[in-house]
Amino acid sequence: MQSPLFAHNDLQTQERWSLQNAQMLRVTLQGHDDLLARKGTMVAYQGMVEFDAEYRGQGQRRARAHTGEGLDLMRCHGQGTVYLANLAQHVHLLDVEQDGLTVDSSYVLAMDSSLHHEVIAVDSLYGISGSGKYQLNITGRGKVALMTSGAPLLMRVTPDRYVNCDADAIVAWSTSLRVQMQAQTHSSGVWRRRGSTGEGWELSFMGSGFALVQPSELLPPQHAQIGGGVAAQFGMGQQGVRGQNQGNVWS
Repeated sequence: MQSPLFAHNDLQTQERWSLQNAQMLRVTLQGHDDLLARKGTMVAYQGMVEFDAEYRGQGQRRARAHTGEGLDLMRCHGQGTVYLANLAQHVHLLDVEQDGLTVDSSYVLAMDSSLHHEVIAVDSLYGISGSGKYQLNITGRGKVALMTSGAPLLMRVTPDRYVNCDADAIVAWSTSLRVQMQAQTHSSGVWRRRGSTGEGWELSFMGSGFALVQPSELLPPQHAQIGGGVAAQFGMGQQGVRGQNQGNVWS
């Protein structure tokens, strides 16, 4: 049998983490250093590999119930090779070191089990209840695989060059950065999107590090949900920024 499909064979590598292609992650398991992956993202595997639901502690369950932010993970362990993908999104590998990584949980595909993650809050400039944003803070040493809708933009932040990003397009940033959520409008108009431009909440980053932005303000459709009420449609209220894009970003 002959076909151009045979050009997409399994890539052989000595690396534990590698990309099979732009939309598929390949991870080798060797009986130690378990892999934590988003539930339901395994598309294939070889060898003696087992998949178990990852236990969430009481604190994680409370944080998830209160903020909506958190990870639904499965633990992959054994000996073999696991292939992970999610809706053909682009996959990117990052090394997490001392500074840590702050990320929207919707964009996490997998991580080393040695890493720690917890929910943190990003406050808005206006101090209005329900107008902040919750993210995951990942710390320790290890690798994280992130997903984006399309090829992303990595923006460098320096002390003399701060960066502003749309709150619905930001994927992740260096934990060491100072972050503030704001809307470029006067306080009496904060309940509506900025003028007639369609722009609303944004995150302002200061310090030294990076911010990763995707070319889309929509999140993966498996998490799509309509924010409740008129206030939510303008990035405020219980669903916050979620209401702006029908996605899974809490404000």
